[in-house]
Amino acid sequence: MSGPFSKVLLSYMVGLFIIVLIAGLIISTLVENIIFLIAVLVIVFVSISVLFIRIYNDYILPIEQASDTINEIGKGNYRARFHNTRNPLHSKLSTNINKLARELTEFSLQEQIQSEQLSTLIDNMASGLVLLDERGYIHLVNRKFIDLFGKTEKDYVGYLYYNVLENETLQETIQKVFLYEGRVKDTFKHYIGIENMYIEISGAPIINERNILKGAVLVLHDITELKKLEGMRKDFVANVSHELRTPITSIKGFSETLLDGNLDDLEAVSQFLQIIYHESNRIQILIEDLLSLSKLESESFRLVLHKINAPELVESLMPALVFKAEQKDIFFTTEVEDIQFKADKDRISQVIINLVNNALNYTPEKGEVSLSIFKAGSQVKIEVRDTGIGIPEDELPRVFERFYRVDKARARDSGGTGLGLAIVKHIVEVHDGEIRIDSEPDQGTIIRVCLPA
Repeated sequence: MSGPFSKVLLSYMVGLFIIVLIAGLIISTLVENIIFLIAVLVIVFVSISVLFIRIYNDYILPIEQASDTINEIGKGNYRARFHNTRNPLHSKLSTNINKLARELTEFSLQEQIQSEQLSTLIDNMASGLVLLDERGYIHLVNRKFIDLFGKTEKDYVGYLYYNVLENETLQETIQKVFLYEGRVKDTFKHYIGIENMYIEISGAPIINERNILKGAVLVLHDITELKKLEGMRKDFVANVSHELRTPITSIKGFSETLLDGNLDDLEAVSQFLQIIYHESNRIQILIEDLLSLSKLESESFRLVLHKINAPELVESLMPALVFKAEQKDIFFTTEVEDIQFKADKDRISQVIINLVNNALNYTPEKGEVSLSIFKAGSQVKIEVRDTGIGIPEDELPRVFERFYRVDKARARDSGGTGLGLAIVKHIVEVHDGEIRIDSEPDQGTIIRVCLPA
């Protein structure tokens, strides 16, 4: 019920009726005119009832409504409102309650937005995140952590860490954080299928303003690429050192022989000087290749684009390539379409020279090497084929690595530095092209370069 028929008001009316009835019974013993007494009692009952209803509607009911509105707001229903303007006091109360509801609505929206932003930020972090309370129960794991270790969020949240985290390094890190109440850092290997990953884990305690430990947070960084780069750097230094050691040792040894005074034997002196020249030339080629590769990888590198005529370009490169093919008694052919395309002329020349030289180096006498340039759709394709020693399938992914050689002895004897294909790959990539290689041992190799026309 509401208004004059509400339960509270009805109880008041019943109570008033009982009081009036008792009063009438008592007074009836003193008054002879019963009808007059009943009329007076009815008038008194009606008058007081009207007064009760007025008091209830004007004072008690608004307070009940205000109380109900506050209860709704307390339950989280910030849309609840209280409207009463009949009484100035109630009107002020209504304004304050509605103002509070609006402010709580705004605060709730801001809190929801911040919570969503924080959740989005945590879920899209590049690092894994784990949040634990002081008892070791997991309260939060983000998407990256699930990607690394599998399962779902429900499999972690709400469980003790040592029951759901199988990795020993993770468990040890958490234990050290709780034990020493300080930052802990460690690294471990992690496998996803056959992929080997390196993970760096950083653990930190969560301590409140009273210096009491309230939990711990773990951050897991994928440092696989850093490890690979570190390995590449070590390999690079080792390879450069190895490549330089042999010619420098030769130059030093033959120079010492000449300095010891063995200058009478002109034939020996000439042979020593030729060796010194040859080895110094190897060092020069290596340094030039390294500088070329470094320049290609630098952020400041820019292509110098030209309109290239394919037949003219190949014609300018033919003398050196034909001379080397004739020296090795290799049948060298070209098939070049009369096409034009836009590219860096010097770099494309470098690509063709490196690819053909590689083919000639790894093709035995009486073998065949061919160079083709043609247009296919929106691409210009440069294709080099040979009937050389070929490349084993398991070594194909590594042929573009620096200093990698399929046949190390043959490449070194031919003066190769092991950087040719690495340079070619970088030149093709800065042209927004792609390079593919097909090969079988003892069957030959086909290298295809695709460039935007």
